[in-house]
Amino acid sequence: MMLSLTCITIVAGAALAGVNMLTEETINAQKEAQKKAAIAAVLPAYARLADAEESDGVIIYRAYDADEQFVGAAVQTETNGFGGKIKLMVGFDADNKIVNYAVLEQTETPGLGTHIVEWFKNADKPGQNILGRQANGKMTVSKDGGDVDAITAATISSRAFLSAVNAAYAALHGHDAFTGASKQHHPAPEAEEAETVDDVEPVEAELNPNVSPE
Repeated sequence: MMLSLTCITIVAGAALAGVNMLTEETINAQKEAQKKAAIAAVLPAYARLADAEESDGVIIYRAYDADEQFVGAAVQTETNGFGGKIKLMVGFDADNKIVNYAVLEQTETPGLGTHIVEWFKNADKPGQNILGRQANGKMTVSKDGGDVDAITAATISSRAFLSAVNAAYAALHGHDAFTGASKQHHPAPEAEEAETVDDVEPVEAELNPNVSPE
């Protein structure tokens, strides 16, 4: 029996390794295509995209027009939500207004936290729509004194989403978009993220014991 189990384990392991090798390239290609589509979706019209820059784990793609004038930047950022990692691509124009965003990855509660995909870009709901707003790196939900309406019954996910947007702005303005010179200091995304999740989640669980944990 021992020998049989060992053989089965070896065969199963080899099969899984083989499947992984066969699918890894396809999966990576799909992720790359998704990233490129997200960059195009969140930026204003541009002629050239500069090489990616990385700042504190945040990836920045600066865009320029045909005259080599800076027109905006797509920033890939992430934070921890209620259900796990939330990864976003956030687009800013040259005036620091939010052009669009795309959710690259999320594992929030279905029917609640998953609304981050569209909730914050609903043009019919100005209180929750962040597109066209002037970014300042301090965007918060109304429950915390800010001016952004959180997703119903999913405040933790909403806070995490805005934390990621704030981290994108902070990373982008760690250096001036035009000259590359240091512009101003912003808190690291990791610190902001930790504060958001640690301070909020226990409160949500206590205030809503009979609803969703979000």
